[in-house]
Amino acid sequence: MSDKKLKQRSDIQKQYKWNIEAMYPDESQWEKDIDDCLSRAEKFGDYRGRLTRSAATLLEALKERDNIWQKIEHAYVYAAMKKDEDNRMDKYQAMDDKCGSVLARIAASMSFFTPEIMEADEHQILGYIQEEPGLAQYEFLLKSMLREKEHVLSAPEENILAQMSEVTGATNDVFKMLNNADLTFGTITDEDGDEVTLTHGNYITFMESQDRNVRKAAFTNMYEAYKKLINTIAVNYNYNTKTDVVSARIRKYGSSLEAALDGGNIPVSVYHNLISEVREYLPVVHRYMELRKKVLGVDQLKMYDVYVPLVNAPKKVIPFEQAIDIMAEGLAPLGEEYITQVRKGVSEGWIDVYENQGKTSGAYSFGSYDSMPYILLNYTDSLKDVFTIVHEMGHSMHSYYTRKTQPYTYGDHSIFTAEVASTVNESLLIKHLLKTETDPQMRKYLINYYIEEFRTTLFRQTMFAEFELMAHEEIEKGGVLTASWLNENYDKLNSLYFGPAMSHDEYIQYEWARIPHFYRGFYVYQYATGYSAATAISSKILEEGPKARDNYIEFLKSGSSDYPVELLKIAGVDMASPQPVKMAMETFKDLVDELEKIL
Repeated sequence: MSDKKLKQRSDIQKQYKWNIEAMYPDESQWEKDIDDCLSRAEKFGDYRGRLTRSAATLLEALKERDNIWQKIEHAYVYAAMKKDEDNRMDKYQAMDDKCGSVLARIAASMSFFTPEIMEADEHQILGYIQEEPGLAQYEFLLKSMLREKEHVLSAPEENILAQMSEVTGATNDVFKMLNNADLTFGTITDEDGDEVTLTHGNYITFMESQDRNVRKAAFTNMYEAYKKLINTIAVNYNYNTKTDVVSARIRKYGSSLEAALDGGNIPVSVYHNLISEVREYLPVVHRYMELRKKVLGVDQLKMYDVYVPLVNAPKKVIPFEQAIDIMAEGLAPLGEEYITQVRKGVSEGWIDVYENQGKTSGAYSFGSYDSMPYILLNYTDSLKDVFTIVHEMGHSMHSYYTRKTQPYTYGDHSIFTAEVASTVNESLLIKHLLKTETDPQMRKYLINYYIEEFRTTLFRQTMFAEFELMAHEEIEKGGVLTASWLNENYDKLNSLYFGPAMSHDEYIQYEWARIPHFYRGFYVYQYATGYSAATAISSKILEEGPKARDNYIEFLKSGSSDYPVELLKIAGVDMASPQPVKMAMETFKDLVDELEKIL
C-alpha cells in the first residue's frame, strides 16, 4: 500500500482480509451458540456430587465439558476478531463484552468440576483410567489436575473466583481500549516532507528511518502521549499486578511467579536462569551500542537511534505476494507438505493483511479449534514485515498440525512452546537469506538485522521479564506501583541493559506504559526462551536434515499433550538446562564480532 492515508476497513480489498465469515456464515448462529452453551453449562451442574461416582460418568462429563468449551471458544474468537477489525464498532464491542460475561457464567457453572476431581481419591481416579478405555485420552489432563491439588480451593470458593473473573480481567480491557481506540499520537513530517499520522502500526517504520529528525519526532510524539496519561496507566497496571499477586496467595503459591509457571510445570529456575545468563552477556550488548554510536557518527546515542539499520540496504518495497514467495523459499527445509499448506492457507483467507482505521495494532495468530488458524497483520511492504508474516505463520502452522492431530483436550499450546514454533521460522528465514545473498552490502544489512532480532527478542524481552519480576515483588512485599516507582525502576533497568554508550533520555522511562504484554503476567520471558530453543532447533534442522525436521514436525503435532519442557525434548532441546540460552548468546556474540570486523 503506497498511499499514506490510513484507509477505512471498507476500502481494503477482499483478498487482503481474512475469511472470518467462514466461522459464522450466518451471524444469527452466534447467538444460538451462546444460548446453547449457557443452557448446557447450567445443565452440567447435574454432575455435581456424582462426577467421580463411576468411570462412565467421569468420561461423559469430560466429553460434555470439552464440547461446551469448544463451542463457546469458537463464538468468543469470532467476536474478539471482529472487534479487532475495527475497535470503534459498537456491535462487536458489545459481542466481545457479552462473551466475557458468558465465559464467566459458564466457568462459574462448571467451577465444581476441578475441586470435585481433587476431592476424589487419587487411586480411584487412576483406577478409572485403567478401567475405561475412553479415559485414556484424558490421562495426562487428569494427572495434571491431581498434581495441582494443593492449589485448588473448595467448590464454593472456586465458584466465587470464576464469577469474579469477569471483573479481574478489567485492567487488560481498559488498557487495550485506551491503547487502540482512544490514544492518538499526532502527526509528524516524514522523510519525503509529507505530514503523516503516527500510529502503532507505522511507529517502528519511522524509528528505522535514516532521517534522525523523523526518528526523534516519532519517539517524542509517542511517549508524550503516554506521559500525559502516565498516572492513570500506572494505577491500572498496579491493580493488574495486584490481581496476579492476590490470586497467587489465594491459591497458596509462594509467589506470583510460581503461580504463573506452575500450570506448565516449569521450574522458576528457568525464569531466573534466563535473566542471569542474559545479564552475563550484557557487555556484548554494550559493545554493540558502542559500535552503533560510532557507525551512526553521533555525539550522543539516543534511544531513538536504536532501531535504525547501521547499513544502508537497497530500499525494497516488498508487496505482500512477494513476501509469501520469500517465506516459501526460506521455510523450504521444513518440507514440501509444510510449504504446500502455507500457500493453501494464504489462498483460503488465513491472513488479514493491511492496517485500517480502528484496527488492533501489531500482529497475532488466533483462532478456535474449529476455525482456520487466522493471522492479523498490519503489513507495510518491508522486509521486517516479511519476518512478521513468517513468525505468525509459525504459530498458525503449529495450530494447524496440532488441531489436525490432537483432540480438543490438547488442541492448544502453552506460550512456552508456541513461541518456539514462530521463532524457528524466523531463524530459518534469516539463515536462508544470509546463505543466498550475494550483495556484500545487503549481507552486512542482514547480519545487522539478525543482531537486532537477538537484541529485541532475547535481550529486550528478558529486560521486560526482569521488570515484571521487580514489579510483582514490589507488590508482594507490600509496596505500591506508583508512576514514579515504575518510571524510575524502568529507567534504571534500561540503562543497565543498554550500557554507558547510551545517553540518558527522559522519555524512555515511560516505555513500560505502552507494553500490552505486561497485562499477561510473566508472559514475555517465553519469547526469550522460545528464541533460544528455536536457535538450537533451526540449527539442528539445517545440519541434520530430514530426521531433525520430522522430529520438529512431530513436536508441532503434540499440542499440549505433555508439559512444555518435555514436549521440546521431542525436537531435541532441553530447556531445563541453561545450555540453549548460552548457545544463543554465543551466536549473538559471534554476529557482533563479525559486524565489528566488516563495518
